[in-house]
Amino acid sequence: MKVIVVGCGRIGVELSYNLYKRGHEVSVVDSIPAALNNLPPDFNGRTQEGDALNQDVLERAGIKTCDALAAVTNSDALNAAVSHVARVYYNVPTIIARNYDPHIRAIYEAFGIQNVSSTAWGAQRVEELLYHADAKTVFSAGNGEIEIYELTISEQWNGHPLKDLMPCEDCRAVALTHAGKAYLPDPEMIVQTGDVLTVAATFDGIETTRAFINQRKGA
Repeated sequence: MKVIVVGCGRIGVELSYNLYKRGHEVSVVDSIPAALNNLPPDFNGRTQEGDALNQDVLERAGIKTCDALAAVTNSDALNAAVSHVARVYYNVPTIIARNYDPHIRAIYEAFGIQNVSSTAWGAQRVEELLYHADAKTVFSAGNGEIEIYELTISEQWNGHPLKDLMPCEDCRAVALTHAGKAYLPDPEMIVQTGDVLTVAATFDGIETTRAFINQRKGA
């Protein structure tokens, strides 16, 4: 895969190097020459100094033939603009932008650009770990609006139907694993101690479910 990474800060360096180590052709663009020096010595991809909104810079970086572009600078305006240009004028198949300030994610939504908000996701992840020590997060969709959790069935719920553990619509069962074998969930399934319940939930949904389960533990 041919990938252009716009921005050679901490995220850009980590992303570029990881892609390079996995065998992809990586071209890194940054307007600050010293930033490109942050790449590891064994990085053997391409580097391009210059303004990422300059057509010549983008074309020297290989935008006409690239498979993907990641705009990960600390400027939301620049990330959104570069992503828009890549999609509209160069038809780049896959475009991901970093959202630096979560309060202005509307910029990306207006352009229809897929984005990752490290600030919003990171803050939510920390909050989840504070609240949900007993709910293991295994997958995060979007910017964490929906996540997949694993809950281990405690002794207090042994012998109950699955539907008894699902108190709200914002938390839905995805799978139930018993003795190492996973099953598509049915509300009437009887759960046993040690079973692993996989659920998809919003933050409020998992909090409601967790509180409901723990309330029974204390009963």
